[in-house]
Order: sequence, then structure tokens, then C-alpha cells
Amino acid sequence: MQSITVAAIQMVSTPLVAQNLAVARHLIAEAAQAGAQLIVLPEYFAIMGQQDTDKLAVQEVFGVGPLQDFLAQAAREFGIWLVGGTIPLRSELPDRVMNSSLVFNPHGECVARYDKIHLFGFDNGVERFCESDTIAPGTQVVTFDTPFGRVGLAVCYDLRFPELFRSVGEVDIWLLPAAFTATTGRAHWEVLLRARAIENQCFVIAPNQGGVHPTGRETFGHSIIIDPWGKVLSCLPEGEGVVLAELKASQLTRVRSTLPALTHRIFK
Repeated sequence: MQSITVAAIQMVSTPLVAQNLAVARHLIAEAAQAGAQLIVLPEYFAIMGQQDTDKLAVQEVFGVGPLQDFLAQAAREFGIWLVGGTIPLRSELPDRVMNSSLVFNPHGECVARYDKIHLFGFDNGVERFCESDTIAPGTQVVTFDTPFGRVGLAVCYDLRFPELFRSVGEVDIWLLPAAFTATTGRAHWEVLLRARAIENQCFVIAPNQGGVHPTGRETFGHSIIIDPWGKVLSCLPEGEGVVLAELKASQLTRVRSTLPALTHRIFK
């Protein structure tokens, strides 16, 4: 791994795609100007609809569409690695989309795609969420190689399934864009993210939606960057903004050599 400055973008996305893209571009520019070479947007950055079905109206075919054009252009313009949180891509199932995280290199080329595997389901009598009503699940864990190390992709609810992270061997940086609810976030967000960083001895970059949305939905925020020892390097509690940190290759090497837990695994 090589040391790199990274950014997690926190948003409070609305049902208006154009408005969300304008905010995203402003925050990407801010992060790039601050020296970030890898920038990660949150889940649903482009749209948080009045209804869950609203995202069906802006779905795109993989490789074609204004959301993908926006990401490619921003990556080229700022010369960065850009991860488009998630956008809705067409699936083979009627009335369902893939909730997909796309990675663009500094040339604006899409070099990785991950379709969210675990779909959130929650009902406490007050709040109810059922992503499987409008989303088709992915099936493949995705990692990709960069000049700064091996990177893995996961999304939001995937955080609760440690076997996903362990299934692909050693990864230097895990990216986890999310729209974690305030209810579950207060209880589990940081502790689960730190656990994934500690047990996989890797950096974790987790940009979240962060506030009360026009729809009334409340997301937890606390976009966060964590080192392989489980130390929080930077965090933004709420509202729109940029979370910046330097990921030091020496820290990754130190943790893995001092406590070589990954080489001590018995069950694989």
C-alpha cells in the first residue's frame, strides 16, 4: 500500500437529483482542493425520494446515463479516484433496480462496480424499511487494485455481515457508503465499523447520509475514517461536509507485523 489522502463526503440528499448533484460536485471540489486523491460519496447520494419507488424513475443502464456521466466527468476534472456511493442501475427484475457503487479512475473510466448484496429490512413499529421491495440483491463481493493498494466495496447494511469482508482475503482499504438510519446508527454504526477495521486490519472509509431529509427520514451521519488499529482518524457528526484523513502505509504495515492476526486465521 502507498500512503494517500482520502475523503468521505457526507450529504443530506433530497428527492431532487439536480440539487443533489450540485451539492455533490461542490463537496467533491472542496475535497479535491484539500488534497484528497480518493473521494467517496454516500449511498443514495443522487436521490432520496419521497417514495422508495422514486429511484426507479432515474435508473440507468450500466455504462450509460447522466448520473454515470456526472461521476466520470468529476473524476476527470479533478483528477481523482471517485466512488459514486450508490446509484440505481437497471436489473433483470421488474420494478427493482440494483443499488450499485461505481468506481471511476482519474481518467473518468469506470473500473469497478459493486451491487449491494444485503438488503436492509427493519420494522420497530414506528419505522419500517424494506429495500427488497424496490432493489434486487447483488451476488458478488468486489475488490479492485489501485496504485495505493487493494480496495474492497461494501454498502450500508453489508456492514453487519463480517463474512463478506473476510471472504476476499487481505484488503488494504474498505469503502462503505451508507444511509444508516439514526435509530440503528446511534446503537451500532461506529462499533461495527471499528470492528471491521480491527478484525481485517485495514482502513475503513464510511461516508453516510447525515441529517433530517425533506421526506422526514433521519439518517445518522458520523461519516468516518478509521485506521487498522480501530482508531477514528476523522468524523463529521451531522450535516453536509467533507471528512479528510491521510491513510499512512506505515500504519498498515505496523499493525499487520506487530499483531499478524490475519496470518493466524484457522477457519477460512
